[in-house]
Amino acid sequence: MASLTFLGAAGTVTGSKYLVETGTHRVLVDCGLFQGLKELRERNWQPLPVDPPSIDAIILTHAHLDHCGYLPRLVSQGFKGRVFCTAGTRDLCTLVLPDSAHIQEEDARDANRHHYSKHHPALPLYTSEDAERALTLMQPVGYNRPVPVVPGVEVEFINAGHLLGSAFARVRLGARTVLFGGDLGRYGRPVLPDPTPVEQADVLLLESTYGDRVHQPDDRGDRLAEIVTAVAARGGKLIIPAFAIGRVEEIIYWLRRLEAEHRIPTLPVFVDSPMAAKALQFYAQRADELDPDMRPEARHVSAFVTKRMTTVASPQQSKELVASRQSAIIVASSGMATGGRVLHHLAATLPNPKDTVLFVGFQAAGTRGRALLEGARSVRIKGRDIGVAATIDHLNAMSAHADSSEILRWLSGFTTPPSMTYLVHGEPAGLTALQGRIVTEKQWPVLIAAYQERVDI
Repeated sequence: MASLTFLGAAGTVTGSKYLVETGTHRVLVDCGLFQGLKELRERNWQPLPVDPPSIDAIILTHAHLDHCGYLPRLVSQGFKGRVFCTAGTRDLCTLVLPDSAHIQEEDARDANRHHYSKHHPALPLYTSEDAERALTLMQPVGYNRPVPVVPGVEVEFINAGHLLGSAFARVRLGARTVLFGGDLGRYGRPVLPDPTPVEQADVLLLESTYGDRVHQPDDRGDRLAEIVTAVAARGGKLIIPAFAIGRVEEIIYWLRRLEAEHRIPTLPVFVDSPMAAKALQFYAQRADELDPDMRPEARHVSAFVTKRMTTVASPQQSKELVASRQSAIIVASSGMATGGRVLHHLAATLPNPKDTVLFVGFQAAGTRGRALLEGARSVRIKGRDIGVAATIDHLNAMSAHADSSEILRWLSGFTTPPSMTYLVHGEPAGLTALQGRIVTEKQWPVLIAAYQERVDI
C-alpha cells in the first residue's frame, strides 16, 4: 500500500509539500516555501525528513511560492528528477523562482551590510543558479491529459481557477485515486474560470485557507472605488501590496473597469514589479485558459491596461517613485509585504496620514501584512522600525481562494464521497470550522492533517 506524508501546509497555510511513497518510488506533490512566522520560516533551513536525491519526481499544482518556492533549495541538495506541471505554471515559474532567489540573495547581502543577522555571514536559502537549474527540470503537461510520472504513478491536471496554470493534481496509484486540491479558485470572478468540478476521488486533500469565513459579496468594485476616491481627495498615495502573479491582473482589471465607468478619478497607476508586468504578458498569451469574457474574441485583453499606467522597470525608477509625493496608485509585490519593492513604498508611506495601504489577499500569521491589519502601530522594515499613520484597509472580495461556502459548492460536484478527506493549507480556526461544516452538511469522514504525519492511502 502507498503512503502519504504531510511535509508542509499542515496546520498552516504555507510550505505545501506532500510525499507519496509507493514502496519503490517517491513523488513529492508541491514543493513550497514556508512563509510568515519565524518558527515556520526556520523549517526552510531544516533538512527534509526525506533525502532529496531519493525523490524520483515532483508534481506542482501552481506557481505561488508557498507551492513551488522550495524547489531550488531541493535542487541545491541533489534532486535531479523531472518536475511535472502545466504550461502556465512553467511560464510563471520562470518569473517567480529567479525573483525569489534574487530576494534571498539581496536579503543576505543587506543583512551582512547592516549587521542585523545573527549569522556571520548570512547566506541565501538558495541562489539564482539553483533557480535556473530548477527550471531546466520542468516538464509541461496540458490539462486533462493523464501522463506517467514514475512506474505505477500517473498524474492528470484539472483547471482549478486559482491562477494561470493552476490545477488540481489527480494522481492515480494503480486502482486508487488521490486528488491533491492545491488551491481552490472562486466562482463568478473576473479573469479566471470557475474551478472545474470533480466527480470522484478515493482520497482528497482540500485547502482550508478561508474555512471559517465567507467573502464579502461582489459589490461591482464599489469599495475599491470608495478607497481610490478618498485617497485622490487627500492627494495621497494608494499602495497595494499584491502577489505579482494572479492578483495584479485582477487589480488592473478592476481599476480599468472603474475608470471606464467613470466611478473613480483617473490617477497614474504604477506597476512596480517587473515580474508582474511579465506575468500580464503570459496572461494575455494564454487567454484561452482564462474566463470566457477575457478571451480575444471578447476583446477584453485590453482590460489589463489602465488609462495612465506605467510599468516601473529599473530600480532607479522605483526609487524615484518612492521619493515622489504625486498622488498615485502603486501596485507592488509582495502580497503579504514580506519582501520585494513594496517594502520601500511602505517605509515611505506608512508614516503619512494622507496615504492608504490596501491589502487584497490573505495575510498569513507572522507577516507584516497581518501585523498591519491587526493594528500594529509600527513595523520593522530592513532593520528599521517604521511608525504607522497611514490608513490600512483590506478587500477580501478580491481573494483568489474559495471561501467556506464556495468550498462546499465545489464539493457538491462529487457523485460519491472520498473515503477520506484531509484538510490542509489552513490555520487552526479555519481547519476546525471547515471540518465541522463538511461533517455536518455532507456527513463525510474528514481529518485535519498534522505536520509530518504519515498515513496509508
